[in-house]
Amino acid sequence: MKSAVLVFPGINRERDMARALKLASGNDAAMVWHADTALPAGTDLVVVPGGFSYGDYLRCGAIAARAPVMDAVRDFAAKGGLVLGVCNGFQILCESGLLPGVLMRNAQLKFVCRDVHMKIERSDTPFTRGYNAGQVIRVPVAHGEGNYEADEETLKRLEGEGRVLYRYCSPEGVVDEASNFNGAANSIAGIVNERGNVLGMMPHPENHVEEIMGCTDGRGLFAGLAQHLEKAA
Repeated sequence: MKSAVLVFPGINRERDMARALKLASGNDAAMVWHADTALPAGTDLVVVPGGFSYGDYLRCGAIAARAPVMDAVRDFAAKGGLVLGVCNGFQILCESGLLPGVLMRNAQLKFVCRDVHMKIERSDTPFTRGYNAGQVIRVPVAHGEGNYEADEETLKRLEGEGRVLYRYCSPEGVVDEASNFNGAANSIAGIVNERGNVLGMMPHPENHVEEIMGCTDGRGLFAGLAQHLEKAA
């Protein structure tokens, strides 16, 4: 698995992401600067990590979405390449038009930094094959604008086409208002594009891949990607 991790001014999770990718695949990820106009040759997976790109000015991800490297990312995705955006990366993917909807301020208007639980809706995608459908995992979140919103028609399409891959839930797997800590529509934590090769999610699976962190529930996402790409090769 040959991965490329984008680096924007203000991004702060790129090293965490690169470490998770190496643990899963055994290969170092290429770090790609926002002003670059091309991805490394042979790239299998592009990752847009979390942080505060460009200081979150204007709107979260709005400036990063217009960085030179994003044209290469859009071309890569259009050809079927896998793209993963986490937290600020999810916001960037929405602002760049690679995913529908927008990430708004959390319902309580507060920054939330803690572990939450997510239910895996499907296990037949490159991003979820490391899990079982219906499985509940625990992962950290750290965001102030994670409230996913879209118009009614878009939400119907996402649900009807099975494009919601991750959903906030209780530790027991119950999807309810109490577990929807940021107010996201339909408790959405992660979605894919129509083709299924671009995923955006708010929680940080890269921070739960090692035993020393007390939880390895995020490991399945990266292991599944590595297995998918190994099989594809």
